[in-house]
Amino acid sequence: MRNALMRLSFAVTTMIALAFLVPLAYVTNQIAHDRALAEAQYQADAMVAALASVSGNGSGALDRAVATVPAGQSGRLAVHLKGEPTVGTSHAAESDVDRAARQGRSATVGAPGGVAYLQTVVLDGDRTAVVEVYVSDGDLSRGVGAAWLALAALAVVLVAGSTILADRLGAQIVRATRRLADGARAFGDGDLHARVDPDGPPELRDAARSFNRMADQMVAFADAERELAADLSHRLRTPLTALRLDADAMPPGPIGERMRQAFDALDDEIEQIITTARRSAADRVAETTDLVEVVADRLAFWSVLAEDQQRPWRVVGGQEPVFVPVSESDLISAVDCMLGNVFQHTPEGTGFEVHVSPRGLIVDDAGPGIADPAKALKRGSSGAGSTGLGLDIVRRVAEATGGRLVLERSPLRGARVGFVLLEAEPAPPPLRPTRRIVR
Repeated sequence: MRNALMRLSFAVTTMIALAFLVPLAYVTNQIAHDRALAEAQYQADAMVAALASVSGNGSGALDRAVATVPAGQSGRLAVHLKGEPTVGTSHAAESDVDRAARQGRSATVGAPGGVAYLQTVVLDGDRTAVVEVYVSDGDLSRGVGAAWLALAALAVVLVAGSTILADRLGAQIVRATRRLADGARAFGDGDLHARVDPDGPPELRDAARSFNRMADQMVAFADAERELAADLSHRLRTPLTALRLDADAMPPGPIGERMRQAFDALDDEIEQIITTARRSAADRVAETTDLVEVVADRLAFWSVLAEDQQRPWRVVGGQEPVFVPVSESDLISAVDCMLGNVFQHTPEGTGFEVHVSPRGLIVDDAGPGIADPAKALKRGSSGAGSTGLGLDIVRRVAEATGGRLVLERSPLRGARVGFVLLEAEPAPPPLRPTRRIVR
């Protein structure tokens, strides 16, 4: 935009300058030409007055009269008397002089290196004299070069000044536009604190204020949705408390202990959901979570149910930490969705494998597989009686890491569900012992 404004200003100013300066240059040349001829006419008139006073006094008096005129002193004046020798220095052709004498009027004729002004005068005794004043080309154009140079300099100053002014104005517009674009880009990249200081022309200032209002409303809408999710999660505490009382009333044993552990884990999950949901969207910061540790924690939970259902399972990899740029709660949700699909959509006794590495997380099972993967990826759509949200949760977590969702047939002839990371974060020095998955 800035370059376009500069080019536009340069073109417009150049055309305006040419429209005015070309006629001015022509007029300047014509003025210089007319001034030189007027000066020649003045010199001729002075010689005519001198002729009137020296007429009849002989050629010597005429020579002295010619010498008293400036044009005669510089060799540009001549007096032609019919039947007598020419006095002074003549530059005009003899035929032009004779024609002027016959016509009895002034004329300007061409001469070598310039022009000659011829003025006819009638002396005493009806004698005709022709006064010639020579004007060289240099005299005809004296001062024109300097005038044209001044006009050219003026044109350059005008064009350069207007271009620089357009550049300054364009820079202000471009700077304000870039700030607006940077703010929108930052907000789109997840920086919910991004705002734009209104600057530039009124239209851009209004656009910046509208962007700020839109950003504030979007943050407010997101916070309202989070509050609603927190309220809905809190409503789960009432039935959960009732179930917890029933579990506490169960006689001691492995089943009762497992039920109480499950309720404790569920209570912790609800508490974490409420805490996360109530946090303002604008106050959230980027988090990094160890994928291996999360998988180990969730396998510790699901392995108990796998043993009850006699499901063989094994883990491949998981000896080194793998840090991914998502929050722990989101990663737990994705892992639970992948493992939960195995228990929900395959019969008891069906085995599964968990592959965890810096490339991502894959869960293979030996079940019937997914008949329609495209339909399974539609949020809220499920052909197995579930909510249809699990795979969408895994997809969103995969995209948040810059990776992609994997949904295909597994080597175990069942379903393969997981995500491939675009680039895993380098492992920082651990602040606490890292859990390794051992099976």
